Amino acid sequence: MITPPSRPVGKRPLVEFREVRRDFGEVPALAPASLSVGRGEFVSIIGPSGCGKSTLLRLAAGLDKPTDGAIEFATDSVGFVFQDATLMPWRDVLGNVSILGELSGMTKAAVRNEALAAIGTVGLSDFVHHLPRQLSGGMRMRTSLARSLVLAPELFLFDEPFGALDEITRGRLNLVLMDLFLQRSFAGLFVTHSVEESVFLSTRVVVMSARPGRIVADFPIPFEFPRPLDLRYSPEFATVAGEVAGALEGSL
Repeated sequence: MITPPSRPVGKRPLVEFREVRRDFGEVPALAPASLSVGRGEFVSIIGPSGCGKSTLLRLAAGLDKPTDGAIEFATDSVGFVFQDATLMPWRDVLGNVSILGELSGMTKAAVRNEALAAIGTVGLSDFVHHLPRQLSGGMRMRTSLARSLVLAPELFLFDEPFGALDEITRGRLNLVLMDLFLQRSFAGLFVTHSVEESVFLSTRVVVMSARPGRIVADFPIPFEFPRPLDLRYSPEFATVAGEVAGALEGSL
């Protein structure tokens, strides 16, 4: 087996959860969890609905605070891609992709240049002036990805961004995301319900238990990048996916 690139020894993780717990009132949502993600790692989190996967992302994004434990960051450069593309319907692709740069105080010229570059990276250069209603679901998600790329985040958080897409579009966007990861070498934390998607995209797959969510397994994924889509049909892929699925089934 060929192992993917690992985080350089001695490099501080970009985000590290240390025995982090999150309760909502008297309801425990996340049991004490410890997890670290460094540059060049793409870590998928998989588990049953309501186990705290999205809670971990919200904590990593600073949108929520833990009840107990600590979260340490080695960067304040964080991008978040949500389940829905969350585009402004009155803005075209260029306008939507530009918004974070505008809010950050970049010059108009810099925003435009970075936005156009990001749009080109996700393959939407021919749709710069299209409104969201003129785009397919996959194209709207590409626009959402491009929007986050403008500020070149070091830590990228993904909350089931492709969950509502058809299988063909999802596969294509998996390849787009993999190319971005290889080009940018960011740290990725990706929530999904798909075992196949988690294994295909990741350097590691973390399995969580039912609520309150605990980390019950952490699998290194032994495949070289870049990964062709037909890797999913190989015996080696089936073996790893089976191990992840087994851990997921045992966590219920």
